[in-house]
Amino acid sequence: MADQPLTSRGAATYQRILDVATREFAQHGIAGARIERIVSAARTNKAQLYAYFGNKEKLFDAIFFGSLERITNVVPIDAADLADWAVRLYDEYLRRPDLIRLATWARLERRPAGHLVEDHDRLDDHKLGAIAEAQAAGRVRQGDPFDVMAMVIAMSMAWSPVSNVYAATAQEPPQVHEQRRALLRACVRRAVAPE
Repeated sequence: MADQPLTSRGAATYQRILDVATREFAQHGIAGARIERIVSAARTNKAQLYAYFGNKEKLFDAIFFGSLERITNVVPIDAADLADWAVRLYDEYLRRPDLIRLATWARLERRPAGHLVEDHDRLDDHKLGAIAEAQAAGRVRQGDPFDVMAMVIAMSMAWSPVSNVYAATAQEPPQVHEQRRALLRACVRRAVAPE
């Protein structure tokens, strides 16, 4: 990917492309996304998009890896309270359903099995270390830290856009979300409690 633009006008165009492309990829996936729709909605042209990102695949990569970093930074793990972490993930999926949709498209179109991203692109080493430390301190049940993390994340996604049962939205009544948060918190606490 090319360096980000240095001018304020270039930076604004770059950000518009990212914003529009995020919506486009979240809605249509990698194969279904159309560069023509992106440049039209971003009020730019293909040459500018390609100068910044190279091609459609690299544009998706920039957005997808940015979404992974956002989840890591906005919802940092607290291995001492994995239940609270699960609830904060639930809330982030309500705020930004596009983030979970991007991951779903990456799973469907790129990596149907195994880790979602290559080992060198993974951002979960610090999460795994935190879980391992909590396990060593007797605060979290024993087991592979990756499996514990995967289970907590899966529980946090129970009502996310990838649910095959029900996808929640931020527009639902607050008390409905509070009930789900309480249930999620209780279930995760029980699931990760030391034996």
